[in-house]
Amino acid sequence: MKLRSSLHAMRQCTGPIALAAGFFDGVHIGHVRVIRKTIAAAHALDGEAWILTFDTHPRRVVNPAGAPALLTSNEHRFMILERLGLDGCLVLPFSRRFARLSAHAFVKSLAGSCPGLRRVLVGTNWRFGRGRAGNTDLLARLGLRFGYSVDIVPPSMWNGQVVSSTRVRSSVLNGRLHEAAAMLGRPFSVLGRVTRGRGIGRKLGFPTANLETGAEVLPPQGVYAVRVLVGRTWHDGIVNIGVRPTFHRLGAPLAVHLEAHLFNTSRRLYGRMMEVFFLRRIRAEQTFPDHRSLARQIRKDVRLAASLLRNCKPLKKDKESLYRDKMPVYSRPRINK
Repeated sequence: MKLRSSLHAMRQCTGPIALAAGFFDGVHIGHVRVIRKTIAAAHALDGEAWILTFDTHPRRVVNPAGAPALLTSNEHRFMILERLGLDGCLVLPFSRRFARLSAHAFVKSLAGSCPGLRRVLVGTNWRFGRGRAGNTDLLARLGLRFGYSVDIVPPSMWNGQVVSSTRVRSSVLNGRLHEAAAMLGRPFSVLGRVTRGRGIGRKLGFPTANLETGAEVLPPQGVYAVRVLVGRTWHDGIVNIGVRPTFHRLGAPLAVHLEAHLFNTSRRLYGRMMEVFFLRRIRAEQTFPDHRSLARQIRKDVRLAASLLRNCKPLKKDKESLYRDKMPVYSRPRINK
C-alpha cells in the first residue's frame, strides 16, 4: 500500500481513483464495509482504491479535552488497512491551520490535486471543513462541479445499534471482548515492539516478551489467553496486563506493563514487532506471597489458556469480517473449567 502525506503528492496518480474518507480508528466492520465498496468501485473504474485519513484525530486539535483514546496507533491502523487490499493511503497532517479550511476549499484542493478522482465513498455522518460544516449533501453537490460521484455507505449494525469506534472502545475497556470482536470482525489486538525486561519470567520458567505498545486502550488488568502474530507466524500464549504487584519495588511508579508468554517457542523476539489478539480473560491480576506461588498459578494459567485456544470457534465469516480470507478469527469460546 502506497502512503502519501500531502495533496501535492497525489498529482502523480493520474489514473482513476476511488477514495474512501474517514479516520478509521480501530477499523471496525463499518469501516470495512466502506473500504470494500471502495475497492469494488476502483475495480469497476479499472483504477486504484485509496483512503483519505489524518495523522492525528481531529478532536485532538480542535477540542483536546474531548478527544477519544484511540483503539489503534497509526502504525497499527495502516497495517490493518493494508491487509484489506487498498492501493494507497493519503495521510494528511491535521493542524489548526488545516482545521480552519472551509469545506468548499478543502474539496477544491483535493480535486485539484488528484486529477484521477472519480468516486468518493463516505459514511452517512461524515463531516468535513471548518466547524464540520461540510456534509454528504455538500460533498455530492461539489462532485458535480469537480467531476466525481459520491457513494453514501450506510452504517453497519450490531445488536440493534450502529457500530462505532466509541462502542468498540467501551467494550474493550469493560472487558467485553466478545462484543468488541463482533464489531471489529476480528479479536481486539494491540501492536508493539518487544523490549528487554527484568528477566523475571525466565527465572520462573515462563520467559515473557515485554511489549512496548503505546496503546491508549487496553482491556482491564489481568491474564488473557491470546494469539500472537510475529511476522507471518502465529503463536498461542498468555498475556498479563498490569503493574506486576508481586515484584513491585517500593517507591517505584505503578506503571502498567504488557507481558506475553508464547507457548512452544524458543525464538528470540527482542526488537520484533508483535500483534497480540485478545481472546479471553482468565483471571484478574493478583499479588502472590512468593515466586513459587506465582509459578504454580502461571502453570494453571497456561493449561487453561491452551484449552481455551483449542476450543475457540470461528467468527461468522461474513463479508464484513476483516480476516475472512487471511487468517482464523475467534468468537467467545465455551469450555468447562
